[in-house]
Amino acid sequence: MPASLAPLVRPLGCTLLVGALAVPAAAEETSFFDGLEVDGQIAFEPRVFPQKGSFDGQLEHVQPSVFFELDIAWESEDRDTQLSFVPFFRLDGQDEERTHFDVREAYVRHVVDDWEVLLGANRVFWGVTESRHLVNIINQIDAVEDIDEEDFLGQPMLQIGNQTDFGRLDLFLMTGFRERTFAGPSGRLRGPVVVDTERSRFESDFEEWRPEVALRYSHFIGDIDLGLHYFHGTGREPGLLFTADGSRAVPRYSVINQAGIDLQYTTDAWLWKFEGLVREGQGDTFAAAVAGFEYTLFQVAESNADLGLLAEGLYDGRDDEAGLSARDRADGFAAALVQPTVQDQDIFLGTRLALNDVEDTEFLAGVFIDVEDGPSSFRIEAERRIGEDWNAELEATFFLEDDPDNAASVFENDSFIVLRLSRFF
Repeated sequence: MPASLAPLVRPLGCTLLVGALAVPAAAEETSFFDGLEVDGQIAFEPRVFPQKGSFDGQLEHVQPSVFFELDIAWESEDRDTQLSFVPFFRLDGQDEERTHFDVREAYVRHVVDDWEVLLGANRVFWGVTESRHLVNIINQIDAVEDIDEEDFLGQPMLQIGNQTDFGRLDLFLMTGFRERTFAGPSGRLRGPVVVDTERSRFESDFEEWRPEVALRYSHFIGDIDLGLHYFHGTGREPGLLFTADGSRAVPRYSVINQAGIDLQYTTDAWLWKFEGLVREGQGDTFAAAVAGFEYTLFQVAESNADLGLLAEGLYDGRDDEAGLSARDRADGFAAALVQPTVQDQDIFLGTRLALNDVEDTEFLAGVFIDVEDGPSSFRIEAERRIGEDWNAELEATFFLEDDPDNAASVFENDSFIVLRLSRFF
């Protein structure tokens, strides 16, 4: 199931300042390389599946992979212009669909007074809740990385922002839609039918080049962080079309309208959080919401450690079934589903422990409980820095739902453990 526990705080690593040509302090001339910084990460990341896969052709037990990410950033001397380039590459030893390359960021940003303009591919994050990032709509999820909805593909855009005393307003103009990634025939964490991304269908005749627009207003009002947004464009969550014999599933991307709100109220050690939206265009118009709190116990037992307690309720009112168009029927499809969600009526309970030591050791654990069926999944994350350049992470997700009437049961045999060893430079 798409557990959305936020990733633990990543170490910043060591920043390499590129610029061998030093300019004397008294000189007024500066070099382009004076504002250039290059960071990177390379990681070995095996996934272990204790159980055999539920479907024919799936890999068994061990899925080795490595990934590489480079972060190149440049800032002008007056700090009003920035460039960013973040390429990402994963090589997977079992699933060809998980081997992929993406440019997470490649943009230029310029600031003039209270105005900001960004052009290029970027990652934009909206939202405040822990268990699910409901209102986060700009970027497509990179689902072959993990099903926790924490990894995103870069989205081409023109962003224009204006900051005033009354809040910030951002306009996003986009095209070059990014399709969602899916596991291949040998991959784990998939359904019984492999999704054929080569035959994706779009409601719009412009397909991935259909223009999209989004507006967001954000502001701080006392102890309240407020965000409001509107989005019109191709929905990031595809529905699925199925042939009559059930041998093929094809993504179908609909044009949607979405309006949403995110709120966070901070008071002492409490964080009260809410995200809600209304969406039309994917079956019947529906509403969805996540609400809850995080309470932090500081310096537990007179130590340096902080312990956070989290609780959130989740609701999603979408229908599972979607209508078929005349074109869908003519092309041999017999059924259609809206992108399913297993978090329609769930409760999330979690805890976060930060030791606040020199190694930045942190732990995170959480469980999703279906209101009708009980616990459906459990996730643990742990992270610790090793020396100056290395980092070790452990992630484990256990799927507990076995009721065939519950969509989460598709992952019944896909509980997994990940050990990630990263080298930063």
